[in-house]
Amino acid sequence: MTQSLAELSLDELSIDTLRLLAVDTVEKAKSGHPGAPLGCAPIAYLLFHKLLRHNPAHAKWADRDRFVLSNGHASALLYSTLFLSGYNVTMDDLKSFRQWHSRTPGHPECVDTEGVEVTTGPLGQGVAMAVGMAIAEKHLAATYNRPGYEVVNHHTFALLGDGDLMEGVSHEAASLAGTLALGKLICLYDDNLISLDGPTELSYTEDALERFEAYHWHVQRVADGNDLKALEAAIEAAKAVTDRPSIIAVRTVIGYGSPKAGTNKVHGEALGAADTAATKKFFGFPEDQSFYVPENALTNWRKAQERGAGLEAEWKKLFAGYAAAFPEMAAEFERTQKDVRKAGWEKAIPSFAPGKPQATRNAGGAIMNAIAGEVPELFGGAADLTSSTKTIFKPGANFHVDAAGRNVFFGVREFGMVAAVNGMAAHGGLLPFGSTFFVFSDYCKPALRLAALMKVHALFIFTHDSVALGEDGPTHQPIEHLMALRAVPGMTDFRPADANETAAAWRIAVERKGPSFFALTRQDVPVIDTAAHDVYAGVSKGAYVLQDASKPQVVLLGTGSEVWAVLDAAKMLAAEGIAARVVSMPSWRLFDEQSAEYKASVLPAGVPRLAVEAGATLGWWKYVGADGDVIGLDRFGASAPGPKVLAELGLTAENIAARAKALVK
Repeated sequence: MTQSLAELSLDELSIDTLRLLAVDTVEKAKSGHPGAPLGCAPIAYLLFHKLLRHNPAHAKWADRDRFVLSNGHASALLYSTLFLSGYNVTMDDLKSFRQWHSRTPGHPECVDTEGVEVTTGPLGQGVAMAVGMAIAEKHLAATYNRPGYEVVNHHTFALLGDGDLMEGVSHEAASLAGTLALGKLICLYDDNLISLDGPTELSYTEDALERFEAYHWHVQRVADGNDLKALEAAIEAAKAVTDRPSIIAVRTVIGYGSPKAGTNKVHGEALGAADTAATKKFFGFPEDQSFYVPENALTNWRKAQERGAGLEAEWKKLFAGYAAAFPEMAAEFERTQKDVRKAGWEKAIPSFAPGKPQATRNAGGAIMNAIAGEVPELFGGAADLTSSTKTIFKPGANFHVDAAGRNVFFGVREFGMVAAVNGMAAHGGLLPFGSTFFVFSDYCKPALRLAALMKVHALFIFTHDSVALGEDGPTHQPIEHLMALRAVPGMTDFRPADANETAAAWRIAVERKGPSFFALTRQDVPVIDTAAHDVYAGVSKGAYVLQDASKPQVVLLGTGSEVWAVLDAAKMLAAEGIAARVVSMPSWRLFDEQSAEYKASVLPAGVPRLAVEAGATLGWWKYVGADGDVIGLDRFGASAPGPKVLAELGLTAENIAARAKALVK
């Protein structure tokens, strides 16, 4: 019912200001999603105005509560909330919503906008990243807190919608969260009964909360999303439950107050001038004014600044006492919050002597355990494959049993695992990792993409990297996966040829900002002699000359286990009087970052090139040129012993030598 502004309480005025600011933000852009902001504004107001531990003047305060807008299409709600609360989001930012180089892109991006914790929009992933944040909080609290000094003590809140709960990744993560008893995770479910296509009953009829009860969550319902008292009571009740995550289903009306309220027509497009005016009339706001913010509403909202400054000041006082009592722990906490490694940590990385061949997955496990003491922030696990991927700390506690433990058993939840790892990295204080078979990177590709988009420092360890794994056959043999992940902007690739290249890759990945992935072998491979080769220097440049000839007639490039077949082929060529240079290329990304001079020193002009890799050939032509050649796999593999598969598919020294000879003029 239409009412005048004078009749509204200060809370109501502040909420309606948020609603209409979001509407105007979408309307000016002629693009966006006004429905969720109109329905969910009371939730955002209650959190940011009263309940969240946050400081708009210091968006990255370590012990702040985290807020994740999983239904990222409601970005206008978040941006407007950040502006009103006093974050570094201006009115001009709202007016440039969804425009080129705007700090208010169509979906929230943590790299662009202060106050945005994680990049969301692909539905379900925000829920999973919130789970990762809650895992990080629980582990860091168990690691650093001491009696009287709870320096890590915050909650993770997520706002999500029906679409989030339709996506499978949210349920992978929810199941894990219940198993891990993440009592400081609170999800608010915008239960408005509408999706983009129409009523949710078209595709979504189960009682979602019964599923969460089965996942061991604390479940509540709020019948009216405009009832601040009921909302606050539910959130406080959720905070009181410390042994289970909580979800609160809040019945809202999508597009509340607009002529299209309660319909899918208000979900994903601007209201239009007439309906915008009608919506403002409903709330008693001036119909002819855009971006109207009543002074008393803004003053009320901006109380978050004073409140937040006080909360952070209290924490700083607590931390100062903590630092006096536990100086080493405090220093480590501050170091890890900055994502800086301990000085000299790399000295713990082992060097591997030539002699007995070993799988690079085994070398990776040995390296991880060797540096564990010097990189205590390294934390993670596998998708039910620790015995295969070798990604487990020994000895090491299970996080589920002891929150200070560093081994997380993610279960068969590859997508949920990687999204949770992203959340851990975004939280800060950890260097998280997740691992599985390389072929299953398909399951988690959307989260790997978000890792790169967010530029989070996270490690993804993939093993069983090629058809050489053998008998498990084509379903488990990666083909296109290297190229798929190399194509992701900002994702650093590592496919090391041996244990020492693996050690170098680990060092680089631990120090390098942004996400990295490893593709490691199941089968044993020989070990490069570090006395003869500066492997670290070579790997750090992405590609290097592993074996040379005085006047090479052909350049043979290889990655991973194929480097050894290439070396054997070079010997065969030498026996026939053909000089070959062998280049190991463990990282395309790093090589592409090198100077033109360095690239030319490795791949000299005028010398034909042959690339060899047990994967898709797509992409290699930029290195070998139109006159070069590529031996790879543009077909699926086969079920047979690994050596037999490699031989049948042409990944042999004999075939490499023959193809190289054809290039030599």
